[in-house]
Amino acid sequence: MYKNRKKNYPYYDVRPCTDMRNLIDESARLFGDRPCIKYKENNEVKTVTYTEFKAEVDAFGTALYSLGIGKSKIAIIGENSYQWILSYLTVLNSDGVVVPVDKDLPNADTAYILNHAECEAVIYSNAIADKIDAIKAELPKLKVFIRMNGVPSEGSGQHRLRDLVDIGVRLLDEGDTSFISVVPDTKGLKQLMFTSGTTGSSKGVMLSQGTLAFNVQRAQELMLITERCLSVLPYHHSYEATCGVLTMIHHGMTICINESLRALMNNFKLYKPTEMLVVPLYIENFYRRIWAAIEEKGKTATVKKGIKLSNALLKIGIDKRRKLFAEIHETFGGELKAIICGGAPLKPYIVDFFESIGITLINGYGITECGPLISINRNEYHNAESVGLPLRDTEIRIDCPNEDGEGEICVKGPNVMLGYYKNEKATAEVIKDGWFRTGDIGKIDKNGFVYITGRCKNLIVLKNGKNIYPEEIEEFLGEIPLIKEVVVYAAKLSGDAGKALGAEIYPDFDKAKELGVIDIEDEIKRAIHSYNEKQPPYKAVKQIVFRKEEFEKTTSKKIKRNYDR
Repeated sequence: MYKNRKKNYPYYDVRPCTDMRNLIDESARLFGDRPCIKYKENNEVKTVTYTEFKAEVDAFGTALYSLGIGKSKIAIIGENSYQWILSYLTVLNSDGVVVPVDKDLPNADTAYILNHAECEAVIYSNAIADKIDAIKAELPKLKVFIRMNGVPSEGSGQHRLRDLVDIGVRLLDEGDTSFISVVPDTKGLKQLMFTSGTTGSSKGVMLSQGTLAFNVQRAQELMLITERCLSVLPYHHSYEATCGVLTMIHHGMTICINESLRALMNNFKLYKPTEMLVVPLYIENFYRRIWAAIEEKGKTATVKKGIKLSNALLKIGIDKRRKLFAEIHETFGGELKAIICGGAPLKPYIVDFFESIGITLINGYGITECGPLISINRNEYHNAESVGLPLRDTEIRIDCPNEDGEGEICVKGPNVMLGYYKNEKATAEVIKDGWFRTGDIGKIDKNGFVYITGRCKNLIVLKNGKNIYPEEIEEFLGEIPLIKEVVVYAAKLSGDAGKALGAEIYPDFDKAKELGVIDIEDEIKRAIHSYNEKQPPYKAVKQIVFRKEEFEKTTSKKIKRNYDR
């Protein structure tokens, strides 16, 4: 039963996680025939147990050593799949370095990363085959090409993953211990993740096994992890790779792979997950869809009364949420207990709504350079406006706080990266005396909860000296029903007037149609005028630009900001 405690409570007991070999071997020993991964292949659900998964990792790894790439940097490119997870855990357990790459990058960017990282091998899916063939001539160090599925291209160094697993099984039977005898190096470079956030050039974040293991263990100390996770976010992101794959395998969960966004709602019903990891855009979409369905059925008043009744019953220790809101729960498969969200702060009223209907919405904070976790709310002790409590053995300080206690968030601990690959200058700019400067603006309250209020690079400084974090204004404007997406920026005023706030807006055309709004731009302008009247002059939006298409986004669903207006 849900209980939001007034004080923090003891950490959950978690078995040690020292390295990736320890993670995979101990999980196989402890969980054996329990389903480790479920996925669809030719419309049939396949199940791989923990014992089977370890056997496949050992076989594939042995084959990689037979190809002479056991100590190489190996890129993995492709959509979420069983083969992706198998490749990831295999390279993590080798003497080599795993380089997860965004499958949606342009060819030139993909070639840059593979060359800059000095990759000697690439494991890729069918969907990436044309891209690899197109840039192959630009990759002089790349010698081994492993196709996750389908038929490999013609030429030297071409292999199919399944064939290599079969070869590895035979080599293991013959006594080859080249892979299974690897002694883990917990301090050296093990994972190289390229990130540029929403702006800037791509940098290679160097992570060690120690950092990954620290994340895996410390996350579980704070969070109550359940039985089945629906895996939605791209695996090349640190958040999903560490929290959605490594942590879940360490815990003995079943990872159910969602193969595409189109399949999401059907996969809720198919796999009946008990939890999932998402970013705020997913939560906001779920929230809108739930209320749209409620309104369409004319049940708005009934549901609101149900929420009031449910909350009143909770205060006296009676939990009827799953019964009262059974229809909503069925949308998510009927067994969803918790949603873990990262990437950006959540709107508190959305957190409260999900709590009211019986789904715990846990918000956390992380960054690739910290592998990625820094803080997370707890299941029974959380603050909807915050991004949670720091992981154990992680120090957080606020640099140069203003009168509101806000300043740049700096982090120190085993979760901080080794540095940026072949970029000492960039490393020195963000790591000073062991403290990593996140570039995020925030504060810490008296109970230790961390709050994010903006990004340093997004800060708008007006001529009158006022500092504006655009995220704050965007949150207000995002509450206008006819606005679907918005980016607030520094608008250049005529003459010597300096700058004021501008807003670039993608309207919600579907909502306008639903409400019978004919001139959506005029209605939005009226709403913003009403907003301006309630704000101090420096927070007023003086320039409005409308767009016909959604903003371009990163694969973690963050809007890419344009600073050259």
